[in-house]
Amino acid sequence: MLRDRELLLYRDFRHGDILKDMSELIYEYEFGYDEEENGRYRTLLFDIVSRLVDLASSHGFTGNLWHMYLTYLLANNENAYSMAAELRGSVEGTLNEVALHDFAIFKDMFDYDLNTIDEKLAAGCISYIMDFKNDDEAGKQFNKRIRDRICELGVSLSDAGDAEEFGRMVTQFYKEFGVGKFGLHKAFRVEHDSEGEVVIKPITRIAHVWLDDLVGYEIAKKKLIDNTEAFIEGRPANNCLLFGDAGTGKSSAIKGILNGYYEKGLRVIEIYRHQFKDINDVIAQIKNRNYRFILCMDDLSFEEFETDYKYLKAVIEGGLEKKPSNVLIYATSNRRHLIKETWSDREDIKVDNGIHKSDTMQEKLSLVYRFGVTIYFSKPDKKEFNNIVKVLAKRKGIDMPEEELLLEANKWELAHGGLSGRTAVQFVDNILGSTKNYKI
Repeated sequence: MLRDRELLLYRDFRHGDILKDMSELIYEYEFGYDEEENGRYRTLLFDIVSRLVDLASSHGFTGNLWHMYLTYLLANNENAYSMAAELRGSVEGTLNEVALHDFAIFKDMFDYDLNTIDEKLAAGCISYIMDFKNDDEAGKQFNKRIRDRICELGVSLSDAGDAEEFGRMVTQFYKEFGVGKFGLHKAFRVEHDSEGEVVIKPITRIAHVWLDDLVGYEIAKKKLIDNTEAFIEGRPANNCLLFGDAGTGKSSAIKGILNGYYEKGLRVIEIYRHQFKDINDVIAQIKNRNYRFILCMDDLSFEEFETDYKYLKAVIEGGLEKKPSNVLIYATSNRRHLIKETWSDREDIKVDNGIHKSDTMQEKLSLVYRFGVTIYFSKPDKKEFNNIVKVLAKRKGIDMPEEELLLEANKWELAHGGLSGRTAVQFVDNILGSTKNYKI
């Protein structure tokens, strides 16, 4: 039985403590079993099983939890081989030989019969993790599709005939789904670690919004889809600005794009205005990955005295380093021109140093000009608002006379911010929250 410390590429695992403890337990059982240590061995085995069950509950794993755990380690470990396989599939040369060495160790771990230890220690706990049943909705760390694919890979790896077949299965997974946080998650935020370094952290709970959930705005949605599909397919695409009235679905449209194109390799990284200085560090971490990244900047706007937008201008266009082809910027704003303007900006008269005030205006407009696609989301009129309410109510199964529904909706919008898609959603949610008054 080869030990985890003999691995060459696959190291520094998240949740690697379980592997370390299990390897130590197996090693002592095989090569240095001491009857006097029986109590300690039992305690360690129970502790390992407890942690495997806890991991299964948080990640939604089912079946043989030891196999699922090992598969999770393989799927989540970013190393020289896994990242190369993510880009081009099979890897040749010495790197492949080194990976094969590690796959042989993992296969030994898969094939090891844990029941022998369980019986020797009279623990009776291994049976709980051999065919673990989990609620279908359990697990909040991955979306259901990735969770299921990891479980499917774990079952396949348990049937692998040798290390070569084992390695081919893992490599194919990398090629199809990627590896690590970018392969296993949809969306991310930017943080700093204890040493001040820029870290891209997964967002584990994503709103399940689809573009079809956004009622109306067909022209706007088509422009967004066309640009995104060009980006996904490797064709020329533009940075995109979604602007318009508050509550009209700009942010929801980007969430819908993420959910609609995630399976084709799209990922979204949320960037806040105070993080613009970190954008170059973020790009450096993602430019060589086998995904398409949208840097999402929600509710983007600047007051006239603010200068943070200059960081963004340099990143989008104008810096010495070309922006990678797998990165685009999508921003939402209530302002068409992003930077607050004054009437004096538009006066074409000279000031003290001979510079025209129109130059000031051009400076403020230079940011929005860097977005090749601009999409307008307008506030709905009364007829459009009523249609949104009717469509949403029908989707939610609300059984209420149309005349009464629209009357209540109009009362709601007058008291809650006026005509907008957001107001319509809030109204329908309010009805759903008062089911005792309505037949749902």
